Amino acid sequence: MGAALAFVAVTSTASSSGSRGDQAGPVPAPSEAAPSEAAATSEARLPGVSVSASSMTASTPIRLQIPRIGVDSDLASLGLADDGTMEVPAEGFPAGWYTGAPTPGELGPAVIVGHVDWGGAPGVFADLPDLEQGDEVTVLRADGTKAVFRVTLVEQFPKDRFPTDAVYGDLDHPGLRLITCGGSFDRQASHYVDNIVVFAVLL
Repeated sequence: MGAALAFVAVTSTASSSGSRGDQAGPVPAPSEAAPSEAAATSEARLPGVSVSASSMTASTPIRLQIPRIGVDSDLASLGLADDGTMEVPAEGFPAGWYTGAPTPGELGPAVIVGHVDWGGAPGVFADLPDLEQGDEVTVLRADGTKAVFRVTLVEQFPKDRFPTDAVYGDLDHPGLRLITCGGSFDRQASHYVDNIVVFAVLL
């Protein structure tokens, strides 16, 4: 995200019908995440997790498939909005990948964001919290290859304690982070109080 900003808010508004939309909440910019041993080795600390896969060359991701939760979604490209916030998908579907991070399969943490709900209906990442360690996530890429990841960790974080280093910090392997909302919905602030973050490594 933008190097000049300390925070990048991932937000959206409620639909015109008055049903609540989804806000992914304030997410610190990856440029502010100093490389750290904790970020680089977080997956390696988990029992039975291998992070030895070779990285792939850059290629635009075009589709996301998560069999366990029935996700089979196109991927929109998400950059930065005029106000410096990260763009989000315009509706509940599809998910979107952040173009300022590595593409899925490259060395480093690729980032894909999706709404948990939209206009009163489930969004593409409605069931993201149901993922478990060992589940597979496949990203189809424009060059015809597939980047297949194994989920290593599913965590829920208060928005004001978002794990910036662990999500965006330098990695010594190809990683993937899937982000949506979680926790209760704060009607006064019009957003969820937590973020769900899924960490995964390339097989």
